[in-house]
Amino acid sequence: MFASEVRLIGNHPKFVKALDFASNVAVTKAPVLVVGESGSGKKSICKLIHAKSARAEHPILAVDCSQETQAVENEILGWRDEDGKFNKGVLEKANKGSIILSNIDALDEKFQKRLYQILQELGDYDLDVRVMASTSKNLSKYVGAGRFYRALYTFFSGSQITLIPLRERGTDIEELANFFANEYTAVNNMDDIEFTEEAKRKISSFYWAHNVAELKSVIESTVANATDGKIDLNAIEIGEKKAETVANDIDEDGMRLMSLKEAERLLIKKALIHTSENRTQAAKILGVSIRTLRNKINEYRGDGNNYFVNLR
Repeated sequence: MFASEVRLIGNHPKFVKALDFASNVAVTKAPVLVVGESGSGKKSICKLIHAKSARAEHPILAVDCSQETQAVENEILGWRDEDGKFNKGVLEKANKGSIILSNIDALDEKFQKRLYQILQELGDYDLDVRVMASTSKNLSKYVGAGRFYRALYTFFSGSQITLIPLRERGTDIEELANFFANEYTAVNNMDDIEFTEEAKRKISSFYWAHNVAELKSVIESTVANATDGKIDLNAIEIGEKKAETVANDIDEDGMRLMSLKEAERLLIKKALIHTSENRTQAAKILGVSIRTLRNKINEYRGDGNNYFVNLR
């Protein structure tokens, strides 16, 4: 179902607190908002909540809200094909179960309001669905900037779980590295493997921008190439050498290989959101002139991109 499986392993107090909260909220019907960086385990937390709930025997389905607006609406609400046949959306297909709205910060502004009204009326359609959302953004900041519907934010934020970055979890990093190494050797019928002290320090001090998902990818690749039962400092493939592989492996929050044009558009959009659409500040961050930024915005509007079409 999901592109990557992020293990919920660790003893850091803040991480344990998040797990405890997830277990407690699982027995309720409350909507949930999970906040954390790419690869930190947001979907895994949602899956944990579903598994510990009375809905565990029913479907759990996910929708990536960073897709094009119409695709997102179709996946959530359903659509009619060319033959007139109605295809159910996740709200119906996951009845009695749960849905995850990933990257909810990317949801189209007009659809945010419509979705909120629909979620309020699910009972009128005999639908009983646990709705969970995830984001790597500060939604309260989006609300303040007028980029996210306040009522929808309130709907989810009553039960919010925040996952701290892996780099702040101390000894959890080494524990996870050992777990992934042992798991990989067991699955592939390999001999046990050990990390040298230098290798452990390198792993523990790395930034891990993509968190647990990145660590898993790096450890599996390193173990696969190990030859003598030990992993030393030079065997750990992290940094620029590993960047392309990680981009391929991690997909939890939309990290993927893409064209330069698409990457440019996403970067410009991110800069505008970060600056609450202050084009002067966004241009400074991007290192381009106001004129260049304006031309790019007009280009994306001409392409019909929803965010830029509705940009104030």
